[in-house]
Amino acid sequence: MELTRRMFLKTSGIGLLALGLPPSFLVRAAAAEAERKNKVLVVVFQRGGMDGLNAVIPFKDRAYYALRPTIALAEPGSGSDRAIDLDGFYALHPALAPLKPLFAAGRLAVVHAAGSPDNSRSHFDAQDYMETGTPGVKSIRDGWLNRLLQYGAAGGPLRAAAVTFRMPRILAGDAPALTLTSVEEFRLRDPLLAPALEQRYANVSDPLLRKSAAGLFDAMRTLQATGALSAPPSKEAYPSGRFGASLKQIAALVKSQVGLEIAFTEVDGWDTHVGEGGASGQMANRLKEFGEGLATFARDLGEHIEDVVVVTLSEFGRTARENGNRGTDHGHGNVMFVMGGKVKGGKVYGRWPGLDPDALYEGRDLALTTDFRAVCGEVLARHLGRTELDKIFPAYRAPAPLGIVT
Repeated sequence: MELTRRMFLKTSGIGLLALGLPPSFLVRAAAAEAERKNKVLVVVFQRGGMDGLNAVIPFKDRAYYALRPTIALAEPGSGSDRAIDLDGFYALHPALAPLKPLFAAGRLAVVHAAGSPDNSRSHFDAQDYMETGTPGVKSIRDGWLNRLLQYGAAGGPLRAAAVTFRMPRILAGDAPALTLTSVEEFRLRDPLLAPALEQRYANVSDPLLRKSAAGLFDAMRTLQATGALSAPPSKEAYPSGRFGASLKQIAALVKSQVGLEIAFTEVDGWDTHVGEGGASGQMANRLKEFGEGLATFARDLGEHIEDVVVVTLSEFGRTARENGNRGTDHGHGNVMFVMGGKVKGGKVYGRWPGLDPDALYEGRDLALTTDFRAVCGEVLARHLGRTELDKIFPAYRAPAPLGIVT
């Protein structure tokens, strides 16, 4: 009986590897790869367009309060509903309180007025441009994380993993990448079937399916050999929901040292057109889950945090002025967070453009002063030791490094 991709997914009950293998002439020397052993990049996508102005508040810019009469956060002071001072100009939303110790310890950096230079306010287009790494260009097929894999040394079957229900655009492409929702469940329901299934898929006529199946069985063997499938559960209490669960799975893969280099996860719910709230409400609930998730992830990693850098992305920010529904609409400039052991944190990076009427982008949004590719490119170069930035982010010339990563 001819096997199909659909049958493969149904039989195994687990995710499918992205198709293809990196060209052999792009494989780097083994010595260069060894220098970056165990280094991991984790990308978190906040889908929906997070309101960066209420996540990291420019409380010394008085225009902020004039633009947001009902949803602005009170400047730092006594009380749990007030913003948390970072440097005398910027402050964290109180729901992000779990991140303040990481900032104070120099393991969390903030980049304000950052994002994609494309001015699209379409969720679909803006996310697509950010995930392909080519703002304004729709003809690019693969995601920039997949290009990172294509132009690097060949790795093991667990080199790249998206802890999502489907392969994200940012990891789509010719290089192999894995999707999974649970490390513990990443196995065949009946292990006795493995040899027969592997043999059957090795003989199918579809070459892409053969490669996918071979990689998937390799991944299962790797997890079994490293003990990741039977590792004791984390003692850290992650926030309930998909985001906390996904970070827990990524932490398990990092600690098991299965050869992970790239991990991706996402958290949605940031499209706050109506009833955004200030210190409490819709936005605060999202930030609470987000902040607790990242802080718990850092604790769970323990000493492994030295080998990990987390970068957060969101397709665009929100309007500087609140709307008539006490919410915010699709905007432009936003906030990025960078967390890790080698991060030069305790600082808000990026030039602040201001919120005065003549400083707003198109008269309505926070202007952009830092391209997200400048932040991501610096992490790739300094953390992962990658220099092919012109291939990963084509037609983009990176400025001088911000100095976020040592």
